[in-house]
Amino acid sequence: MANTKEIKNRIKSVHDTQKITNAMYLIASTKMQKAKGELDNTKPYFSALKEEIKRIFRHANGVSSQYFFPPSEKDELEGTYGILIITADKGLAGAYNQNVIKEAQKIIDEHKDVKLYVVGEYGRHYFDAHQIPIEHNFVYTAQNPTLGRAREICDVLLEDFKRHNLVKIFAVYTDFKGGLSGGEASSLRLIPFHRSHFYSDDQYADDPVFEFEPSIEEVLDNIMPSYISGFIYSALVDSFCSEQNARMTAMDAANQNAQELLEKLRLEYNYIRQGAITQEITEISSGAKALKQKR
Repeated sequence: MANTKEIKNRIKSVHDTQKITNAMYLIASTKMQKAKGELDNTKPYFSALKEEIKRIFRHANGVSSQYFFPPSEKDELEGTYGILIITADKGLAGAYNQNVIKEAQKIIDEHKDVKLYVVGEYGRHYFDAHQIPIEHNFVYTAQNPTLGRAREICDVLLEDFKRHNLVKIFAVYTDFKGGLSGGEASSLRLIPFHRSHFYSDDQYADDPVFEFEPSIEEVLDNIMPSYISGFIYSALVDSFCSEQNARMTAMDAANQNAQELLEKLRLEYNYIRQGAITQEITEISSGAKALKQKR
């Protein structure tokens, strides 16, 4: 059984760890709120873009675009798939990173001809360790996502798509969903879009007729990269918020475990201390009694 000195050192060590987990919890909470605020500031712009794309399809539903499936074509395209995988730079976030990797692995297992585009140190280390080639490694950190980085990622993906190196592009990330369920790893086809994604059954009797210059196809091709970069930015922020939320949950669980451990250690310390005091009293009493008998 440990002595009182060892238990006191253990209690101090747990206290120090608890301070660290408390600090990490507060930092994660602050980062998450900041990222959510920045995303909310950009949502009106991309919502307006989506409305304009809907307007185009209301006026010319049969318009052709490289970013959309043709009206008569099914969802089966043969060729290379691109997968944008968004992970964190570090652990201590529960199963956050593992869930993203599992979701990406499902696509890889179903369709062997894939190219990986990875954000986050965890994903890079995982695929390197498993000797899975990475087509493009976005070396900047997954922390503090910005719209500029989203545009850089979008440019790389669309460049390969326009060169016909990719027939489909998927995004594998963690959907924050407002934090109600802690976030869920999901895969979503980024491009090509289905026209139904922009379909609206609302009535637009007063919708004015527009003329598109130089052509409706070129207008659509100029709008879509901005819309796609907005989606990527949203995915980056959702993933970042989910990471911070998962870290907050993990740190909260660590705090609770530390508190339970401290209670057990204090109980053990008091038990040993009381035993030592009782032993001292017994020895003093025995000594006094022996001395009295001797006299």
